[in-house]
Amino acid sequence: MENIPMLTILGLLPLVGALVAFGVKGRAGRNVAFGFSLLTFAVGFAVFHMSLHSDLAQTVDWIPQIGAHYALSVDGMARAMVLLTVILTPLVLAFEWNNDTPHLAAHKTPRWDVNVFGALALLVEGFALFVFMSADVLLFYLFFEGSLIPLFLMIVGWGGEKRRGAALKFLLFSLAGGLVMLVALIGVYAATSAAGNPTFLVSEIAAIEIDPRLARWLFAGFFFAFAVKAPMVPVHTWLPDTAEQATPGTSTMLVGVLDKIGTFGMIKFCLGLFGEASQWASQLVIIVAVVSIFYGAFMAITSKNLLRLVAYTSVSHFGFMVLGIFAFTITSIAGSIFYMLAHGFSSAAMFFVVGFLVNRRGSAEISDFGGVQRLAPVLAGTFLVSGLATLGLPGTANFAGEFSIMVGAFRVIPVMVFVSVIATVLAGLYVLWAYQRVFTGEPTEEVREKITDDLGGRERAIIGVLIFLLLFFGFIPRFGASVSEKTATATMSQLGIDDPVNGSIGGK
Repeated sequence: MENIPMLTILGLLPLVGALVAFGVKGRAGRNVAFGFSLLTFAVGFAVFHMSLHSDLAQTVDWIPQIGAHYALSVDGMARAMVLLTVILTPLVLAFEWNNDTPHLAAHKTPRWDVNVFGALALLVEGFALFVFMSADVLLFYLFFEGSLIPLFLMIVGWGGEKRRGAALKFLLFSLAGGLVMLVALIGVYAATSAAGNPTFLVSEIAAIEIDPRLARWLFAGFFFAFAVKAPMVPVHTWLPDTAEQATPGTSTMLVGVLDKIGTFGMIKFCLGLFGEASQWASQLVIIVAVVSIFYGAFMAITSKNLLRLVAYTSVSHFGFMVLGIFAFTITSIAGSIFYMLAHGFSSAAMFFVVGFLVNRRGSAEISDFGGVQRLAPVLAGTFLVSGLATLGLPGTANFAGEFSIMVGAFRVIPVMVFVSVIATVLAGLYVLWAYQRVFTGEPTEEVREKITDDLGGRERAIIGVLIFLLLFFGFIPRFGASVSEKTATATMSQLGIDDPVNGSIGGK
């Protein structure tokens, strides 16, 4: 097994599957895409298991003239993101099983055949896996940018009435962030060349002492790109528009997988390569993170559209992750990594449940519902459980992540943590108020005509997997913490900061 390039195989599998699915028309192509997603899950789980015993890595010279390498590695954080990606992709394809018919009454007929959606989803998966495994900054950047194309096409091909505008906004914001990162990438190359060792390898860049003033500019370039991706206020506005127009499955790939690149990059590159600059900017970043927490929660409360509501909850949750990252404690950083995994499952659950509603009612507007609990009690129950997991109910994975962030950050920034705790109350408001308006009361005749059945077997299986994962990682957080604490410890060592907090997720 030592001579088998497992990381390359893992990244290439969905890309090969995408090519095959493109060539097989109709629902046969859809089946091919789903089969490749299951195969990728099997290989991904094998990589996850192997990496528990040792960090996996492979490095080959790529463009030696500029110090670029084809370098992949899987540490604790990448391990968690690989697991998240290979789990969510087959669930998305299962959810979108019949996406050759419109999801919303306002949606036009899908632009392409059902096999194309499966192929594009596999492309997103493959690019995301390579992003999370890249140990070379240039390689990371190329896959970072490449992931935008299939996601853009998924929005354009299966989105709502205003899908073109939403897709263009998503693309422009993402390209702007990528352009700024490219400038910073050139700066990194210049800095390493000046040090006599031109390189893009993350491990080698981290060992080079970069001029503090230049490092701060480089940090700013990388951080801006990751803040757009995360998304953080004020560069978040593309997300609600995109989530409202995209299908729930597309939004799950975006928010559940690709947006994690933002917080992933902050830890791996901003903290890992520019430690002094990260500490220099930390107070401002923490303030912006707290603003994102409150703004996202407030906008979720005022949202009239269920898809926008879920998008705004993610803005708030990413604020918590960034707060934990820049609190600079092992516990808070490990909590943020754990929260990235938990939020991937909880956001997917919320998007899927809302998708089940949309598929029946033909609308995501809250005012078009009411009394659904009487017509679809299982659907109502899964919405409530998913919503409670989203707001961080004890016993769910989100609570373990949030609590670890707060515990870890409290000793360092107690005022900011105290202020952020108030947002958890707002989370209860936006979840429970949405449940009240959508599911309680007496259904209108129009609602009765539209919602005629409860969740079917396929739908129950999809949401059941996510609820199980949320409860599993909630009741046994140490299992998830084991994949994050090693990265958090290594990051703190790279920063050269003594950890003021004792303890970890789930206790010692």
